[in-house]
Amino acid sequence: MPTPRQHANNAAKQKAYRGRAALERLREQRVKGLPTTPPIPTIPADRRWDAMLQQALAIVEMAKDEMDGYYTDRSETWQDGERGEALQARMEAIDEIVNNLNDVTTF
Repeated sequence: MPTPRQHANNAAKQKAYRGRAALERLREQRVKGLPTTPPIPTIPADRRWDAMLQQALAIVEMAKDEMDGYYTDRSETWQDGERGEALQARMEAIDEIVNNLNDVTTF
C-alpha cells in the first residue's frame, strides 16, 4: 500500500519545507544567543540598518569573547609566545571594531 500524500501539491510541499527551515534557523539563533533577523522588506531603512548593525555588533562581540576565553585558557608560556601575541594583536583589532560599531549604532 503506498504512503498517503501529506501535501496536496508541490506548492504546499515547498511551503511546508520553507516553514520548517525558518523554524530551524530561528532555533539555531536562539541557541547561539543571536538576535532574530528583521523581516527586511517590511522595516523602514533606518530601523533595518540599526538592527543589522546591532546584529553585526553581537556577532563580533561573541567572537571577541570566544577569543578571550581561548587566550585565558592557554598557559602563560603560550600567551608570551608568537601565537599568543598574534592572538592578542587580533583581539585588540577586534576591540577597535567593536568600539567603531558602538559609535555607529549610537546615532
